[in-house]
Amino acid sequence: MSDSIVIIPTYNEKENIENIIRAVFSLEKEFHILIIDDGSPDGTADIVKGLMQREYSDRLFLLERSGKLGLGTAYITGFKWALERQYDYVFEMDADFSHDPHDLPRLYSACHDEGYDVAVGSRYISGVNVVNWPIGRVLMSYFASKYVRMVTGFKVHDTTAGFKCYKRRVLETIELDKIRFKGYAFQIEMKYTAYKIGFKIKEVPVIFVNRREGVSKMSGGIFGEAFFGVMRLRWDGWFRKYPKIAQA
Repeated sequence: MSDSIVIIPTYNEKENIENIIRAVFSLEKEFHILIIDDGSPDGTADIVKGLMQREYSDRLFLLERSGKLGLGTAYITGFKWALERQYDYVFEMDADFSHDPHDLPRLYSACHDEGYDVAVGSRYISGVNVVNWPIGRVLMSYFASKYVRMVTGFKVHDTTAGFKCYKRRVLETIELDKIRFKGYAFQIEMKYTAYKIGFKIKEVPVIFVNRREGVSKMSGGIFGEAFFGVMRLRWDGWFRKYPKIAQA
């Protein structure tokens, strides 16, 4: 039984899904994978089922949902699934190789060996480490993180990063049903909530590579939610009562 589960939400990722699964399973450190598929019409879930039946029945898992219900709800579903099954380290990762599977052990080490509660695969902790993105999108992402830091006082450089490792106790402490955002603001809200509770966060420098296969899921509505959501988070930071960290 591995102590680590990598949660990968998917929608129409048939070009990438088998390769990303095999890449994670080829690592020296053993990880399990949970795919959460939002009703992909391209057959992504069928590819995963085939791999489960033929090769990876003991470490590859699949949850199928009826439609596109949002990135945040996919991860919340996955977090609860992982907690029920007693995983100690829970990872978020994209299916499209924008996150390099070889960085998973580095995130794990930050939490397991260095004692941090959350490890963030950061594009901006050591400059701007983004490959093949249009310059407009690079600037939008970079200044979005600057904006979050300015409004909230939150010191993490890459606040919208979706490549992360959580210690189990972080997800047990955060009141997951009170996380309100569904798009990229979800990534900001989870980090900010962990920070306000008092968990230790480390940014691990990674290189983000824009997808080579498939279609991006980014939209203007996602950024709109993030922009206005940050103001709400700051308001919460003043007035909301956050959970306390349980003593070990």
